[in-house]
Amino acid sequence: MARRKPNVLFFGIDSLRRDRMSAYGYSRLTTPHIDRIASQGVLFEHHFSPSIPTTPAYASMLTGMDVFGTDVVALRHKGPMGNHVRSLAEVLGDHGYNTTCIGFSGNPSSRGFQTYLNYESWLPDETGRCPKAQNLNDVAIPELERLAADDKPFFLFLRHMDPHSPYLPPQPYERMFYGRNERDPANRSMEPVYGFKPFADFLKSWIPEGVTDQEYVCAQYDGAVAYMDACIQSIFAKLEALGLEEDTLVVITSDHGETLYEHDCYFDHHGLYDCTLVVPLILKFPGKVPAGVRVSDVTLIQDIMPTVLDLLGIRTRIRFDGRSLAGRINGGRLEPQVSEFYITECTWMRKHGWRTPEWKLIRALEPDFHFKPEVELYNLIQDPEENVNLAEQEPEVVQLLTKRMTDHIAKREKATKRRNPIYTNLNWSGHGKPFASSQEAYDTLYIGSIGNAKSLQEKKQSEEEKSGEKKAAGTASASK
Repeated sequence: MARRKPNVLFFGIDSLRRDRMSAYGYSRLTTPHIDRIASQGVLFEHHFSPSIPTTPAYASMLTGMDVFGTDVVALRHKGPMGNHVRSLAEVLGDHGYNTTCIGFSGNPSSRGFQTYLNYESWLPDETGRCPKAQNLNDVAIPELERLAADDKPFFLFLRHMDPHSPYLPPQPYERMFYGRNERDPANRSMEPVYGFKPFADFLKSWIPEGVTDQEYVCAQYDGAVAYMDACIQSIFAKLEALGLEEDTLVVITSDHGETLYEHDCYFDHHGLYDCTLVVPLILKFPGKVPAGVRVSDVTLIQDIMPTVLDLLGIRTRIRFDGRSLAGRINGGRLEPQVSEFYITECTWMRKHGWRTPEWKLIRALEPDFHFKPEVELYNLIQDPEENVNLAEQEPEVVQLLTKRMTDHIAKREKATKRRNPIYTNLNWSGHGKPFASSQEAYDTLYIGSIGNAKSLQEKKQSEEEKSGEKKAAGTASASK
């Protein structure tokens, strides 16, 4: 009997910044199990998600296109993802794969899976904590068993939510990286967090009452990553027990990073600073991907789909915006080289910019609710944390980078025959029109509760989508 095609186990983790992972040199041992996977495969040291937040980032991850190619740039994307692009799930489905998505139904970017399964990834339990990754395991491991029992290869996509706020790791992870008094009255670092009206009620709904130390909340993020890593090991163990480890491509990546206490963007993922743009990319595929390789080239999220298809030996006629990294993994040269790239944000602020190895330019397209300047410029060599805005001191650099950005926009608009979506998504905030002032944005934008935060990432499904999910879920239940 012919050997079946390789499987794909894809960890599309939400809000995981690579600099908080021990695999990437973080001082805290947050990801020992993922570190082991990295040692058995290839780790990309400078991988970026240029367009935040969730919806455009996953759209690029799962189509191999940039925002011009997907035409998706906003969190609250109106309508479905356009039929001018094909998703990884659709392509693999056409090639005989069973495809399952866990934890990402109801978003335009998750189009094309045959089966959608969900788990509790937001609300705390009776302990006040949310064991998100174990909740996912309770769904994913039976599904992995079901897929393994079929003659067809599978594509299993897992969207872990542990690094996404609310950060609610269960004990002992809650205090794994924190040993002080989080309610010290002399510590006032949480005052600006609680004073930021758009987010204050949401943050207070899950941060324990009386917490005064921002480092405690940051430690919850690290604890959530460590808890997720421990739970992910159960999935790796099940893959091995099923005898599938040698025949499965493992992908570990994220849609975007996270702002913790940086840049006044508290415990969220907005702001075009590197803490939101830096994400991991780790690939393991025995026999196809060498072990222990680290790649220093700059890679982008749209490179993932063409790389996966290349490693699987699947050829399509799709002209991806991203590049296959397969040749570089095996010691070749990556062409074309990427040293600078366009960046966009349509979460709580509508901005775009240009990033080079030395400089970061951010230009606001309308006033933002943090009252930040219209133009920001940072020297990434001298100021890697992006704390000193040099826009007024370096007008020539601003002019040069603005021209590079606008030239790139014009080139991509010409290639796609569509206007830059950052210009056309004027209702990105859900309030009908661009903001006229920062004060208007501050007074208008508001999360409120965990439930409201969750709903921002979902859309009302069409009857066709609901029917397809019910049919797929029924098939999954019948075979368990």
